[in-house]
Amino acid sequence: MLKAIWMSDPHFSHEGDVLGHDPRVRLDSALDHINSNHSDASFCVISGDMVNHGTQVNYEALSQLLEKLDVPLLPMAGNHDDRKLFRKILSLPDSCMDEFIQFSVSTSSGLIVCLDTQKSGSDAGELCGKRLDWLQNLLENTAEVPVYIFMHHPPMAVGLPMQDTDGLIDGDVFLDLVSNYECVKYLFIGHVHRPISGTVRGVPFSTMRSILYQAPAPRPEWNWDTFKPSEEAPNIGIITISDSDVNLQYEQFCLFEEGTRPK
Repeated sequence: MLKAIWMSDPHFSHEGDVLGHDPRVRLDSALDHINSNHSDASFCVISGDMVNHGTQVNYEALSQLLEKLDVPLLPMAGNHDDRKLFRKILSLPDSCMDEFIQFSVSTSSGLIVCLDTQKSGSDAGELCGKRLDWLQNLLENTAEVPVYIFMHHPPMAVGLPMQDTDGLIDGDVFLDLVSNYECVKYLFIGHVHRPISGTVRGVPFSTMRSILYQAPAPRPEWNWDTFKPSEEAPNIGIITISDSDVNLQYEQFCLFEEGTRPK
């Protein structure tokens, strides 16, 4: 059985305030919780938006804090990240592509694939020809090995206002590809700051709460002009995989009030 930790969207800032939330406090609390309760995990994936602004000081402060994590880290890029600084300061697996922060990790339960869906200069995501070719080549050569894909941007509509502007551009191309391979068992998706699960083209997927702030539910209706983080506590995900069966537990690691600015 494989056990892994899933965190998403820490939006780290050394200055300590992002929409009324302190990313330093929230991340530190998450790391303490993991070290105290889940140090037996094989690795921890952070599925993008490692920092809120892609500056060297943010990545350096983030890297210093992440040193306390007791399990191996698999960091991923999101639309808020800077690939050059990310690669310079954070450690990546040897399998990582030269141009993109995209890689795979072999485990006893299958292949973990972490995609780079960043579209430079945009909040929306993309998978260019190079990244799609890399993925297709990998899937062609996995044979009977189960594949579990982590990605930042959702390739399908998830029923939230943000989907209209900053999901994965040409997500249908990605879904057409992965749905052709029975080895693809699950999609783990960041970016949306809400827990949503379902199937798309027959492939199961789940999205994750941010460890910093949460997007509100789709009702009452909201848009980016009226956006205000929901008063919900953050979560991490505890993933266990056994014989291609996936179990995802959303786990609260602190109270909502911890790391929030008093009103």
